[in-house]
Amino acid sequence: QVQLVESGGGLVQAGGSLRLSCVASGSIFSINAMGWYRQAPGKQRELVAGITSGGSTNYADSVKGRFTISMDNAKNTVALQMNSLKYEDTAVYYCNADLRRRSYVAYASYWGQGTQVTVSS
Repeated sequence: QVQLVESGGGLVQAGGSLRLSCVASGSIFSINAMGWYRQAPGKQRELVAGITSGGSTNYADSVKGRFTISMDNAKNTVALQMNSLKYEDTAVYYCNADLRRRSYVAYASYWGQGTQVTVSS
């Protein structure tokens, strides 16, 4: 089995910071990329930040300059440092991993259960 577990969500004041973490565990051969998505009530799920195993990153325009994504390849973890949080950052944040469990199978996408981030004004 493959399991992605997020942590670090919570309630924070506008202008504050949170750090989200996600650990991928179970039967994993290799990870191509990991990322963070978020979904606010009534809104479409969107990519917040992504990172490849080689270290290439991309961010949603709304979080550039405020959020930083990082990955520890050895530990199969990804983190999202969120600074200068705004009310509009409030959402459920989901960890995603593009990985394969065996060398002879294709990459597939896996999701965590989500963690709530609430930013108060």
